[in-house]
Amino acid sequence: GAANGPRRRGTLVGKSSGQTPTVAVLMGGPSAEREVSLSSGRACAAALREHGGYNVIEVEADRDLPAVLADLSPYAVLNCLHGRWGEDGCVQGLLEWLHLPYTHSGVLASALAMDKQRSKEVYRAAGLPVVDSVIATAAEVRQRHVLPPPYVVKPNNEGSSWGVYLIDADNN
Repeated sequence: GAANGPRRRGTLVGKSSGQTPTVAVLMGGPSAEREVSLSSGRACAAALREHGGYNVIEVEADRDLPAVLADLSPYAVLNCLHGRWGEDGCVQGLLEWLHLPYTHSGVLASALAMDKQRSKEVYRAAGLPVVDSVIATAAEVRQRHVLPPPYVVKPNNEGSSWGVYLIDADNN
């Protein structure tokens, strides 16, 4: 508080400086990008072990994640989950609820970033230029061109390059 001076953001309070901090590395999860998440999670865990001076625990995210994290009570969580549930605000909300510091954007920013249409609405409202787009079902895209070619087809709420198709005039 005020007697000890202002707290700086990121200052560890309430844990002995003699303890090696535990970092839980979240990976895997239920998304279509599970394998990418496992790979990046393992690589990040290895780097933390080698260069970070942390006690690193790799956690494959599953339905029991809240209980696992509550039992671990890590110093921080490194979110290496990809795609839905890992990048869309869901796991961020869980981590907020458990009062665990984590890497990644917060709940709202994550949810907005994962939803391409909502992101574009926010960008437009801020006066940023946004390319024209259309929301179409998979069936509509398979039946006909939904935009003048060439264009890119991407799911509205997946991460990375999952489900991306480049369409030119020859694609029907």
